[in-house]
Amino acid sequence: MLNRLKTIKIGKKIKLHMIKTDKFKTNLVSVYFQRPLVKEEVTKNALLSMVLPRGTKSYISSKEISKALEGLYGAFIGCDVAKKGERNIIQFRMQLVNDKYVEDKEVFIKGMQILNEFIHDPYLVDGCFKKDYVDQEKENLIKKIEGRKNDKMKYSYERCIEEMCKNENYSLYEYGSIEDLKNISNESLYEHYKKIIHSTPIDICVVGDFDEKEMESLIAKKLNFKQEGVISVEREKIECIPDDVKIIEDEMDINQGKLNLGYRTNIPFESELYYPLLVYSNIFGGGPNSKLFKNVREKESLCYYIFSRVEKFKSLMLIGSGIEFNNYDKTVSLIKQQMEEMNSGNFSNEDIESAKNSIITSIRSMTDSPYMLADFYFSQAISNNEDTLDEMIKKIRTVDKEQIITAGKSIKLDTIYFLKGKGEVR
Repeated sequence: MLNRLKTIKIGKKIKLHMIKTDKFKTNLVSVYFQRPLVKEEVTKNALLSMVLPRGTKSYISSKEISKALEGLYGAFIGCDVAKKGERNIIQFRMQLVNDKYVEDKEVFIKGMQILNEFIHDPYLVDGCFKKDYVDQEKENLIKKIEGRKNDKMKYSYERCIEEMCKNENYSLYEYGSIEDLKNISNESLYEHYKKIIHSTPIDICVVGDFDEKEMESLIAKKLNFKQEGVISVEREKIECIPDDVKIIEDEMDINQGKLNLGYRTNIPFESELYYPLLVYSNIFGGGPNSKLFKNVREKESLCYYIFSRVEKFKSLMLIGSGIEFNNYDKTVSLIKQQMEEMNSGNFSNEDIESAKNSIITSIRSMTDSPYMLADFYFSQAISNNEDTLDEMIKKIRTVDKEQIITAGKSIKLDTIYFLKGKGEVR
């Protein structure tokens, strides 16, 4: 049983989304702060997500927080950042056992007290964040930013987006930059925290088995948000017809090239062509039955992996692949040729059904994880989309071939990004 209850406003710009399901023995509470994705904030927000778990007013170290959570049957609490389009999300999460399965019937109440303190009462020394904690987390964040190069596939994908959206905030990395990190002190970080804690639109998603009236009352009472001068986070611009295709190359000490093609789809998630676009992308490069996999990888043996993915909020479609350095030209040519095939309607009803089933399987798999369910419904909330998972599946099922071809005609190549070996000439 999965039931998404009607969204409730519990503050000026605080929305409570409750997803009732008896599938899990835990309850999850995710609190999402929406900030604009801007250079002035992104590094500070990332650092905040690492400093806040270091201690609270009552639990002055991460060790003491862990000890308190052990007393709640091993509850989990955490904080992280993400980007959704040109929104920078600071996310607080707490997952704890459902009271009905344990002796202590106040586990949830006690958990919310800790979560509230975690968000509102961080550990302070002389009126600001402890300097040692901030310095240590700055070092950890530097390692994290530098460490993104270790995953070459993900790194090259992100670099393609950075180059493609160079003059747009979407190019910003969600963990910020080392350059900006150098200018942040424990005092300035705390000033930033004080600014955003009251001025940020908030969404709270609760996933689990509970009484909705009781849950609404508990969340409103235990999470004490006081809002003032709340900002609005603007919708990102997505329309762009590239004049020319940008060709970007980076060098790195690697044995396998990473080729990424970035496309502007110009299809917003609000469009009736959005679901046809998802099906298009899946037929094109969604898995072992896709055109790119069968023709570029299997038939021509040009790449180790190849995939297509839609970036919902920014309306982009990215192709990622791993190739031998000298296969660049042939692979680019074949990807373009396969897209022409798609836009000419050279794909079968079987391809369409296979793509739809693949997408529907992915949608259904969200019900296996409370985190994915919370994230899905938060994404729906910021998209102003009321569709449930079942309604989304119904819309996928109605997509037809003409819609897929129409969606494909809006897709324009913007950037070709290649991560090649040092000294490689192609």
